[in-house]
Amino acid sequence: MSPREALKLAETRGLDLVEIVPTSNPPVCKLADYGKYMYELTKKEKAKTKGQSSAQLKEIRFHPNTDEHDFLFKSRHAKEFLEQGHKVKGSVFFKGREITYTALGEDLLKRFVEFLNEVGKVEQTPKLEGKNMTVIIAPDRSKKKSAPKASEGPQTAKPPAKTGEPPKQEQAQMKEEKKQNEVKEK
Repeated sequence: MSPREALKLAETRGLDLVEIVPTSNPPVCKLADYGKYMYELTKKEKAKTKGQSSAQLKEIRFHPNTDEHDFLFKSRHAKEFLEQGHKVKGSVFFKGREITYTALGEDLLKRFVEFLNEVGKVEQTPKLEGKNMTVIIAPDRSKKKSAPKASEGPQTAKPPAKTGEPPKQEQAQMKEEKKQNEVKEK
C-alpha cells in the first residue's frame, strides 16, 4: 500500500500511521493510536527492568580499637545488607599512630569475615591501602537458599505489655457494662 493510501485509511478510522520496522524495504507500518502504542512500549521496557535488581556496595567502618558491642551491631547490619543482595565493604581506619597496629585491624576484619561467612563470600581479601584496610564480601546465593529465614521459624504470641491499663477488649466490655448499669439506674 502506498504511504498516501495508508495515511487516508488512518485518517478515516481516526488512528495514526505508526512505523514499526523502519529498516526493512519497504518500511513496515501499522494503524494504531500513537499514544497507546508508546504507552505499551514503555510498559514493556519497565517489565524488563522490573526483575533486575541493582546491587550496591555498602560500607561498614571500624577502628582498630572498636569494642565488641559496636562490632556485633555493625556486623549485624552488614549481614542484613548481604541478605538483601548488596555487597559489603568492611573498612578499618587507622588514625595517627594507630597505623603501627595493622595486626589488630587484620584480626578485626578476619572476625568480620567469619561472622558473615554463612551469608557471604570474600570477594577481596583484607588489604592495606594507605590508612585504610579493607575487605569486600559479596552475597553467596548458594548459602542464602539453604539457611532458614528468621520469619519462617515458629512464631509465639507475646503477652500484652503491662501498661497499667487493661487490654482493649476488656476496656470495651467495661464500657458496655457501664452503659447497661446506667440504663438500669434510669
